[in-house]
Amino acid sequence: MQNTNTELVATLIAGIGTKLSPLLVQELAGQSKKGGVTSVRTEWLAPDEAADIFGAGIRADQWRKRLYQIIGDQPVDLIVQPAAGRRKKFLAADMESTIIEQELLDELAGEIGMRDQVAEITRRSMNGEIDFGAALRERVALLKGKPAQILEKVAQLITTTPGAAELVATMKANGAQAWLITGGFSCFANPVAATLGFDRSYANELIIKDSLMTGKAREPILDRNRKKTLLEKACTELKISLAECLAVGDGANDVPMLTCCNEGGGLGIAFQAKPKVRQAVPHQINHADLTALIYVQGLGVKG
Repeated sequence: MQNTNTELVATLIAGIGTKLSPLLVQELAGQSKKGGVTSVRTEWLAPDEAADIFGAGIRADQWRKRLYQIIGDQPVDLIVQPAAGRRKKFLAADMESTIIEQELLDELAGEIGMRDQVAEITRRSMNGEIDFGAALRERVALLKGKPAQILEKVAQLITTTPGAAELVATMKANGAQAWLITGGFSCFANPVAATLGFDRSYANELIIKDSLMTGKAREPILDRNRKKTLLEKACTELKISLAECLAVGDGANDVPMLTCCNEGGGLGIAFQAKPKVRQAVPHQINHADLTALIYVQGLGVKG
């Protein structure tokens, strides 16, 4: 259990298209003092965008709950963590609906006239209603016999999530490594990773024969357990602890990785996540873009 003498930092980030009110920051700091939080002070990370409130004498989960009660339904994100060690040395990031804005199997299905059917399987899988591996195999099977050139067409649809490029660039400028770890496919993940400057990319591989998709992915499937294992692998290879890691994702298959990171003292963040993921992961970004992950480390966007 966290020592209540530990200095904490509560980072507030404005939602997309909004501004962070100085009056709200003042109110949160003032109510914290009245509620027994000690050594309260505030610092702005970026005007109108992000601010820190420092304090001690309270557990992080208790402070988070109190602050959220004041914030209410305002489009403001909040991350509470120990102030020491908030700048991370490693980033593990999911790709689809996290680093990029699309779910690419859904886009592939759209090219063969099966978007609605596949999108429903995707939704259920990402919300943890069905097994990820089984859902992946079921969706990939629908691609059997289709020309591989469809993949190139779908790749043209990829758009990077706002803040993703800045997040990777800022962390690397501050000496961190970044791995893209996705249940998506290498034909998409490798170019995305190269463009954004990730050090490594881990993904599933579609099996193609005679320029046609076979309807199969190479086994073993990179699933929720493999994502967690890769986070642990990074710690071993880089000789760092989980406390020095930042992990981000949006789907049920990301939960073990995010939970492992949090339980090890790091920061595992559910980014604009599915409902069941938000229930499982306390650290959340629901309103802002990925620049929020820069601010929660006490960094400016330019590093």
